[in-house]
Amino acid sequence: MSMGELLPLMILCSSLIPGLIIFALSEEQHRLRSGLNMVGAVAKLLLVAGLIWGVYQEQVFEARWTLAPGLDFVLHVDALSVLFVSLSTLLWLVTTVYAIGYLEDSPDRSRFFGFFSLCVTATVGLAMAGNLFTFVVFYEALTLATYPLVAHKGTPEAVRGARIYLGYTLAGGLLLLIGAVWLRTLAGPLEFSEGGILGDIPGLDPDNLRWIFLLLMAGLGVKAALFPLHGWLPRAMVAPAPVSALLHAVAVVKAGAFGIVRVVYDVYGVEFSAHLGVLVPLGMLAAFTIVYGSVRALSQDHLKKRLAYSTVSQVSYIALGASILGPLATIGGVVHLVHQGIMKITLFFAAGNYAETLGVHRVSEMDGIGRRMPATTLAFTVAALGMIGLPPVAGFISKWYLGLGALEASQGIWVIPVLVASSLLNAAYFLPILYRAWFMPQRDWPRQMHIGYRGETLPSLQWPPVITATLALLVGGLAAAPFSPLEWVELIALREYRL
Repeated sequence: MSMGELLPLMILCSSLIPGLIIFALSEEQHRLRSGLNMVGAVAKLLLVAGLIWGVYQEQVFEARWTLAPGLDFVLHVDALSVLFVSLSTLLWLVTTVYAIGYLEDSPDRSRFFGFFSLCVTATVGLAMAGNLFTFVVFYEALTLATYPLVAHKGTPEAVRGARIYLGYTLAGGLLLLIGAVWLRTLAGPLEFSEGGILGDIPGLDPDNLRWIFLLLMAGLGVKAALFPLHGWLPRAMVAPAPVSALLHAVAVVKAGAFGIVRVVYDVYGVEFSAHLGVLVPLGMLAAFTIVYGSVRALSQDHLKKRLAYSTVSQVSYIALGASILGPLATIGGVVHLVHQGIMKITLFFAAGNYAETLGVHRVSEMDGIGRRMPATTLAFTVAALGMIGLPPVAGFISKWYLGLGALEASQGIWVIPVLVASSLLNAAYFLPILYRAWFMPQRDWPRQMHIGYRGETLPSLQWPPVITATLALLVGGLAAAPFSPLEWVELIALREYRL
C-alpha cells in the first residue's frame, strides 16, 4: 500500500483507535485516558501537516474499496478536504485539552472521551469522503457519535435535547440518503470532482436534478441549521461546553455547511447550479437565516443560547457564499468555514469557563466579570468583535470577500444590505455583553471554583480560549501570508472555477 493510500487511513485511525481503547478504560485511569487523547490529537495534527504539503504539491491521496459492483467506499483528499480536515484537527487538539480540564471531576469520562474521539473520526472521514456514498456513511456516523455527547449529563433536559437533536439529524440524513440514491440511479456512481461533474453528463432531466438538489440541501441544511431546520441547535446547548464547542465549530454544524459546499461545487458545479436556477433560492434562504438567527439572538439571556442563535446566523454565510456565482464570493463563504470555527469555539470556551468557574450561565449575571476573569473575557471580546466583522479579526475577511463577491456577481443590491444588517445585529447582541463584562460594577456570583493557585481558573480551561482568540487575530491580520486559510481558499476557488 502506497503512502497516498495509507495516509488517509492513518489520519482516521489516529482518533479511532484511541477512542476504542478509551471505552475499555475504568474511570480511575485518568492519566492513561488523557494520554491517549493527547497522543491521538497530536499524531493527527502531524499527519495532516504532511497532507497539506502533499496536496499543495498536487500529490494524490486516495484509498478505495469496492463493496459491490458500482459501489465504492472512497477516501480522496483534495484542497477542500484539507481545509476542513486541518480545521477539525487543530481545534480538536485544543478542545481535547479543554475537555480534560472541564470534565476532571465528572463521571463517565471514558464514555465521553470514547464518543468524543469517534465524533472527530466521523468528521475527518466526512471531510475526506470521495463520493456521496462515503459522505453519507460518515454523515450518519457523526449523528450517532454525537448523540451520547449531547445527552452526557443524563438530566431530563439533556436527554430531551439529545432526542430532539437525534430526531432532526436522522430525518435530515434520510433526506440526504434519498437524494443521493436518486442521483446515483440517474447519473451513475459519481465522485466528487473540482468544478462539478453533472454538467458534463448528457441527457439528465433538469427538473429531476432540481428536486434532488432540494433533497440534498434539506438533508444538509439540518446540520447546517438553515431555517426552518435549525430547531435542534438551541436545545442541544444543554450539552457540556466542550460538546457545544464541537457542535458549533468543528463537527456537526460545520459538516452540514461543508456538505453544502461539496454538493454545489463538486457534484453539480457552481456554474451548472446557476444554470439550473437553484442558487438563488439557496441564497435567499441563507440570507433570511442570517438575519433571523441574529434577531433571535437579541432576546436570549442564556449565554449559550445566544451563541447558538449566533451560529444559526453565522454558518449561513457559508451557504450564502456558495450561492453567489464568482470566485470572490466562493472565497468569502469557504474561508468563513475556518474563520467562524475559530471565533465560535473561543466564545464557547469562554462561556464554559464562566459556567464552570463562577456558575454564570446568563448574560444578566456577567456584570464586572472581565475584572474577575480578564484573560477569558479578553478572548471572548476578540471573538465577539470578529463576529461583528471588525478588523483585524478573521470575521472581517469573510464579510469583505462576500461583499466583493456580491458586487462582482451584480447581486450587491440585496447581499450588501444583508451583510450590513447582520453586522449591526451582531453588534446589538454582543456589545451589551462586553459592556456588562468590562464596565458594570462587579457582582457576587453563585459560586467560586477553588483554584489552588493564583489564576482566574484552571490552566487547561484558561489557555484554550486565549490560544484560539490569538489564532483569530493572526488569520485575520496575516490573511495574505503563505499557507493562511485565505490563501488556501484562493487555491480552492481557482480549482473549482477551473481557472
